[in-house]
Amino acid sequence: MDEKHITEVVTAIAKSIRSENNLKMTLGLAKKVISGVQKKAKEMGVNAVAAVYDEGARPVAVECMDNAFIASFDIALNKAYTVVSLKMSTKELKPLAQPGGSLYGIQFTNSNKIVVFGGGVPLEYGGRIIGGLGVSGGSEEQDTYLADFGGELFKEECECMMKSK
Repeated sequence: MDEKHITEVVTAIAKSIRSENNLKMTLGLAKKVISGVQKKAKEMGVNAVAAVYDEGARPVAVECMDNAFIASFDIALNKAYTVVSLKMSTKELKPLAQPGGSLYGIQFTNSNKIVVFGGGVPLEYGGRIIGGLGVSGGSEEQDTYLADFGGELFKEECECMMKSK
């Protein structure tokens, strides 16, 4: 391997590391995820609220579909808060927060903003949590499915962004 080739490889790796480590949640990215979740929710017959937080647990975007439950607004926000605060999905948190679980009672901390049932997922890329998605409006199973769907959309969008750099 010649020096030029080594330099090209090292430069490409460094660029890749910098790009992944500098990826931040943006309003545009949050809206793309929410839009995809809303489309899937409509197909499922669910009037959902979807919320995206950044990695610092600050809200970036929240949208309510027509006829969504009023309570779903706060629940979606709190699911997004929960996943970035605890760095795990609300589905993963659920068994830990049950009686006898190692985190039993955690839902009463953080001004009661911790949600201990499905519908919230970390938005991860390149081994880092970039933000959190909370979905509320359907059953726990529907919210979990929609959140997982949104998480996959997020990864796909990040891949497209990285390829275009």
